[in-house]
Amino acid sequence: MTETKQELRRWQSVPFTKVKIEDDFWRPRLEVLRQVTLPACLDQCERTGRIANFAKAGGLMDGGFEGIYFNDSDVYKVLEGSAYSLRIKRDPNLEQDLDRIIEWIEAAQEDDGYLCTYFTLEAPERKWTDMEKHEMYNGGHLIEAAVAYYEATGKRKLLDVACRLADHYDRLFGPGKRHWVEGHEEIELALVKLYLATGEERYWKLSLWLLEERGHGNGVGEIWNKEEWGPPYCQDDVPVKQIEKVTGHAVRAMYLYTAMADVMLASGQPSYVEALHRVWSSTVGRNMYITGGIGPSRHNEGFTHDFDLPNDTAYCETCAAIAMAFWNHRMNLLFGDAKYADVVEREMYNGALAGISLSGDKFFYVNPLASHGDHHRTEWYDTSCCPTNLVRFLPSVGQYAYAVTEKGIVVNQYVNGEGELPLRGSGEASVRIHQRTNYPWNGRIELEIHPEIADEFSLRLRIPGWCRNYRLSVGGVEIGQDEALTRQGYVVLSRKWEPGQILVLELDMPVETVRSRPEVEANRGHICFQRGPIVYCAEAVDNAALAYESFAVAADQSFYLHHQREFLGGVTTLSCREENGNPITLIPYYAWDNREPGYMQVWIPEAENSTLYTR
Repeated sequence: MTETKQELRRWQSVPFTKVKIEDDFWRPRLEVLRQVTLPACLDQCERTGRIANFAKAGGLMDGGFEGIYFNDSDVYKVLEGSAYSLRIKRDPNLEQDLDRIIEWIEAAQEDDGYLCTYFTLEAPERKWTDMEKHEMYNGGHLIEAAVAYYEATGKRKLLDVACRLADHYDRLFGPGKRHWVEGHEEIELALVKLYLATGEERYWKLSLWLLEERGHGNGVGEIWNKEEWGPPYCQDDVPVKQIEKVTGHAVRAMYLYTAMADVMLASGQPSYVEALHRVWSSTVGRNMYITGGIGPSRHNEGFTHDFDLPNDTAYCETCAAIAMAFWNHRMNLLFGDAKYADVVEREMYNGALAGISLSGDKFFYVNPLASHGDHHRTEWYDTSCCPTNLVRFLPSVGQYAYAVTEKGIVVNQYVNGEGELPLRGSGEASVRIHQRTNYPWNGRIELEIHPEIADEFSLRLRIPGWCRNYRLSVGGVEIGQDEALTRQGYVVLSRKWEPGQILVLELDMPVETVRSRPEVEANRGHICFQRGPIVYCAEAVDNAALAYESFAVAADQSFYLHHQREFLGGVTTLSCREENGNPITLIPYYAWDNREPGYMQVWIPEAENSTLYTR
């Protein structure tokens, strides 16, 4: 058996609805999202005409199209996030409002299943002429919203709209029909979701066909005509099996790789294994920031060349960080390696979370790692993909906590709360796991295991890549690291588990000093600090006596840790002194720009004569 086939695991994802989050970190954020962020985004979609476009296209209201040709997608993403929120806590008023919007969406759908309000209202003669115009991108987000709303409420109206739209695509495109290379990937992964919801195999097969269209000269439209962008911008330069490195627009690339993994999960065929491994190494090893941010260039909202990672001009779109979580979650399910869950964690606590204010009503589109004080969150954008992406990402973070294997359970993320997990191959048997932890501020995790009946299965616990040492005990008896097998970043315990058995994992969580690889020119002579999964930064409001880039810190500097429950939503700050003796306070990167304006920097000049392990 080849190494490639050995690596293909196809673990089963656990829906976030089976994971009850009860911790002090995520639960307040989910409540802010429900009470503030969702209503704010719905209101913005109303006020900017995004929702009214559907009523106009359906003949329920007079007027022309308002906004940008891809604005339908924002409405769909808010619907999807609202559906996730309803699954956590049912809200009749919200549901009634969503039903109204769905009525308008249904009215906007044309008789043949076509649905894109821009073309219906403004340019019906130009349908399917420019692959950059996001027709299938919009449709992909409709499909994801439809599946989510059906699963939340049992109501089929939007799902039926989505099926008619997908059937329209399937009639026009495919083997022996018209060529199509969607400029902005999204439809490919959405079709797999529709297949999983309906059991209709031709949906994932259409997704596979769309993937295979790339790299064969079939792309036509605005992107392809721009010399400085061209096919690499939308990953149409080589066939997907031949992808060697990450290129082009960051969000589009991540959605493509997510879809490649999804098709493999659906089909069970290892078609894209080598390509996914190559492009993952390219992305994470040579093109990812310490925060998990990707895509350094504003010009193409994406990638340039390896190790080009500037800080103050870093683009790092919030959507790209979210899409990295999507992709790496699928990679973890495919290959069973904890390194992918490590990336998901990095995005959860840094790259993606920085995109939303603590108040829940202001957002970053761009996430630099340094600012002179002129970069701030805003309430909305003309292109508001990032706020609406956060609306659907945050309520569903519970889905990243666990996975199910043929032989047991995987614990990927440490979140105080409870998971109800199936045991594959055991009929209807399930296992309830109750996590008690103050993660990410404390590395102690207590897991109480409750199988329905005493049963033998394996329990895999992720040992994060940042953790150098850990301790493990079961029922108060310490398990030596030589007793528990460690595989692909997991400690594996296989035994007969009794109801109520308690396992304690203690992850050492010192402050870690990190240097970039020497190829990253922007960070030469600089260091940054991380504790557990949290990346830290210096913000002017905490360091008034020090100007931007005017101070240096020794790599072996000792830090004072102070957990402040009422500060910035509850954070652990790091305090030390810089080389001239002035005090410095560092806060989590995700929490910056929530107070008065001023500079911010993640990478800090390194004081001379300090020593450091290079990561």
